[in-house]
Amino acid sequence: MQLIDLSGEIFHKCPTLPNHPPAVLTEWNTHDTFREADGIKFSIASMYMSFGEHTGSHVDAPVHFDADPNALSVDQMPLEDFYTEAVCLDLSHIELKSQISVEQLEAAEKAAGVEIKRRDTVLLYMAHYDRTFGTPAFMTDFPGLTKESAEWLGAKGIVMFGVEAASPGRPGKDNFEVHLVCRDMGFTHMEGLANLDQVVGKGRFRFIGFPLKIRGGTGSPIRPVAVLDE
Repeated sequence: MQLIDLSGEIFHKCPTLPNHPPAVLTEWNTHDTFREADGIKFSIASMYMSFGEHTGSHVDAPVHFDADPNALSVDQMPLEDFYTEAVCLDLSHIELKSQISVEQLEAAEKAAGVEIKRRDTVLLYMAHYDRTFGTPAFMTDFPGLTKESAEWLGAKGIVMFGVEAASPGRPGKDNFEVHLVCRDMGFTHMEGLANLDQVVGKGRFRFIGFPLKIRGGTGSPIRPVAVLDE
């Protein structure tokens, strides 16, 4: 068994969309400060963290894009949705700032030699992290799904899909429509994934990526992992 870490790091001022809170991580206690109890002198280190639910590798809960009072928050989502079979489609040849078509998804599924099945997690490798992370382009230049290509995924009956970018669709109309497709077809998505190149061409594998149990949360950071058979 091989575990592949598909998560990006959360760190001070890591990339976040401007309509979400910034990530702030600072020292709280350090080993330069000592405490004493019953004659024992010791030090302890800890950090202060402040960031939004949609920071780093994270999942969107239905309540994030669905105004229905009955829409699930992240703490209400079934744990089974985060422990599924998965496939990864190779879209790394697609140009930055481009829209991903249904035809490109169909070709990627065929090239992967896999069949997307009901309740799968589908990972979309676009080489966006490889090409832009650490630059301003990371937040703006990613390829993205359209309403039609998101509907193609939804019609497969998947649980969720995942991208490396900060949004599943290109900024503006496309991104709004992809979120609404998730709402209307009953699936969701993850953003901010990394290392997807390591699961391209691996066929079917196990995906694990549990969220934090945030009461009423509209999303949550996750630690996504691919489990590959040796």
